[in-house]
Amino acid sequence: MNTSLQIAGILALGVGAQWAAWRLRLPAIVLLLAFGLALGRVLPADQLGMSDNLFFAVVSLSVGIILFEGGLTLNFRELKGVRGVVIRLVSVGLIVTWLGTAAAAKWVAGFSTESALLLGALLTVSGPTVVLPLLRHVQPVRRIGSLAKWEGIVNDPIGAVLAALVFELLLHGQGEPGIAGESAKVLGITLGLGIALGLGGGYLLQFVLRHYLLPDYLQNPLILAYVLLLFALSNQVQAESGLVTVTVLGVFLANQRTVSVRHIIEFKENLSVLLISMLFVTLASRLKLDAEAFRLLGWESLALVAILILLVRPAAVFVSTIGSDLRWRERAFLAWIHPRGIVAAAVASLLALEIKRKLTGVSGAEHLVEDAPRFELTVFLVIIGTVTIYGLSLAPVARWLGVSGENPQGVLIAGASRSARLIAQAVQNEGFSVLLVDTNPRNNSAARMAGLPVSYASIGSEFVQEEIDLGGIGRLLAMTPNDEVNTLACMGFTDRFGRAGVYQLAATERSSDRTERVTAYRSGRTLFDRAITFSQLEERIAGGAKIKKTSISEDFTYEDFLARYGEGALVLFRVDEAGKLVVATNETEMTVKPGQKIIALVGEGVEPPPDAQPGDSSIFVG
Repeated sequence: MNTSLQIAGILALGVGAQWAAWRLRLPAIVLLLAFGLALGRVLPADQLGMSDNLFFAVVSLSVGIILFEGGLTLNFRELKGVRGVVIRLVSVGLIVTWLGTAAAAKWVAGFSTESALLLGALLTVSGPTVVLPLLRHVQPVRRIGSLAKWEGIVNDPIGAVLAALVFELLLHGQGEPGIAGESAKVLGITLGLGIALGLGGGYLLQFVLRHYLLPDYLQNPLILAYVLLLFALSNQVQAESGLVTVTVLGVFLANQRTVSVRHIIEFKENLSVLLISMLFVTLASRLKLDAEAFRLLGWESLALVAILILLVRPAAVFVSTIGSDLRWRERAFLAWIHPRGIVAAAVASLLALEIKRKLTGVSGAEHLVEDAPRFELTVFLVIIGTVTIYGLSLAPVARWLGVSGENPQGVLIAGASRSARLIAQAVQNEGFSVLLVDTNPRNNSAARMAGLPVSYASIGSEFVQEEIDLGGIGRLLAMTPNDEVNTLACMGFTDRFGRAGVYQLAATERSSDRTERVTAYRSGRTLFDRAITFSQLEERIAGGAKIKKTSISEDFTYEDFLARYGEGALVLFRVDEAGKLVVATNETEMTVKPGQKIIALVGEGVEPPPDAQPGDSSIFVG
């Protein structure tokens, strides 16, 4: 088969798996691995048109980019109050995971001591490729989400370095005296070099961007090349230090306040999705899942996965959180999230190849060589097992523990005007979280008097994005009197809520022959109706219109509602049977079924339907 067609096919399979996972609400990595295994049955690894050296060089560089992108998501502000727990999780917790996994690998799965120590070191890693999608899906409370994110990203380079050190120890330390001290020295050099190059490279890049030494159109490609160069140079000086370098570089850029890196983050996020898709499909396709593979794995490997999930991970979290102020529910959530991802897959494939290359025929290394085929298979089984179990169970576990904001239905409202307050009251009355943000003291005071949560801040400030707890909130309603502020607010919250979750009132026409509008790509979805601007909404309410909640039933249908209140009734929201809040827009026609509720703006003097039951209708007035 043509090589270019193979590469294009792998990319299409990877992106297709990502899309299918999104549609089916499944962990993407499960489908990526399944597609890769299926591809391997059709197209053996030796037909992929790439030598082992070239393939693993591409894998190594791709992992570097993914870890750099992960570092860009880490903000020191998230560590407020939990810094000590994070440090213990990536130090004490990592050691507990290593030794616990090694013990289970030896005494349950039947690996040799050498192979068990190497496998345990490798399986300490987790990674952004699997942790971040799970956190986005579950939406845990801020503190616990930050803990899981920081641990998942920071322990990747540390775990990979640990695995490399254990391998070098096994490779060169057969009976040599002083090998423990030499290993500690190598560890210090690896971490020191990685931190120094990451910080130094970050300061240099910051200087270049701050002084506008790069045109905008060259920034993303040059930074990509720069990251790869630092990664390769660091690895050339000291093996595996490149993982530390790129992670530190990403963390530095994410936390400096001199230059904006938002465009870099967006570019690297998109690139990481492509790389992850291709890597998982390709790595999985290289596995030979035949009768011999299943014989090598056996029930012992399944028992190993169960021990990692049920015993090793809870033990690591328990030891790491002793003396902290984490509630037992938060500790339990942490104990139920430690999936393995792309770094484990990539390093396992690299180590399996290195064992065959360097240890075949070496005296004293017979057990490692003998375990090599089972080593890689076991790592992929752990990846599949942990991702599947955590991916399918984490959301219900988080809900049971009360730490989940999965599929948040609450609204963040930019502006606290009279109309915004009345709408917030109606939404809050249905049990949804609301938060108003305004810089007008009078509006804020009126909101507090109405029992509404409000924050004195600019909707475009970093304070709102990073300091305010937005747990339970899943969309933005931009309702300020300033059209430009509304648009900027939608642009600022698109990354958090997605383009489908940001709404703004229709823009005001500036003159009879020209309307200043921002392109649809930059603005939010039109809120309620294209004919309803801020001033028109305020005028309706000032004229006596009321915001009314009505339950739709077989006896009083949506058509009856429209007939009673006329075409002038403006439907604002629909609450379906599952308790989901649907925002009305001009893009789609609102359909309401019996058993659902609507929140609408109706004209002055309208009475509730005569056959409505008590509690069927609520009216909010200014």
